[in-house]
Amino acid sequence: MCSMLQAGNSDGGFIDFNLYPYLSDVETDNVLTINIAAKLKNRFSYFSLTNFGNQDNSEELSDLNTFYTEQNIRWKISDKSPFDLTLQMNFRTGEDNDRHRFGVRWRLSDTEALSGIFKYLNMSYSINFHVIQFDSEDADVRQLEHVFKLKFPYLTDRLYLAGFVDHTFNQDLGSGLPNNPIVGETQLGFRLIENLFLVTEYRLNEYRRSDVNNLAIGIEYKITW
Repeated sequence: MCSMLQAGNSDGGFIDFNLYPYLSDVETDNVLTINIAAKLKNRFSYFSLTNFGNQDNSEELSDLNTFYTEQNIRWKISDKSPFDLTLQMNFRTGEDNDRHRFGVRWRLSDTEALSGIFKYLNMSYSINFHVIQFDSEDADVRQLEHVFKLKFPYLTDRLYLAGFVDHTFNQDLGSGLPNNPIVGETQLGFRLIENLFLVTEYRLNEYRRSDVNNLAIGIEYKITW
């Protein structure tokens, strides 16, 4: 995928590898994450994340047996528009649990009336409203996806804070779990040398019955083009 995007099909992008040898509370949480982003022709763009998780009752990085991936195709409505039409395809370990969504993304930090504020804050921020969802569930599920990144040039150009919050509505998860669950991650990263970063993540996952919170510490290696 990376070589195909670099070979004339992309106007820029990145791939990063995140490895987490330390998890504080939930040992089955993801210990390896791969992110890919690329600007494509004709106002299209691509982004994906793939998480690999540990087997239960095993040490971190010892036995990866679960995965979750989001594959996103986005199309900017016009050259200067802060709005994108989006398609998100979710695949994960197990049967009858894949999920696909259509939606609209609003890049608030690229909106003319707001861009000056976000530039002053050294921040990018977008909201993706997933309007239509296709899966094996009967419920009429909707989701708001928030994505942000904050830099600190007045301190150092090596430091950043980034993350996402997925807020799902009308999700029937059964007894003891919320109908409007939240999943979120906030990553604090510090560039050690060239493309190598030290990262720590606070994770929130309300799809779990216990151990909703988790802390991960690891390293990231990023390749840009």
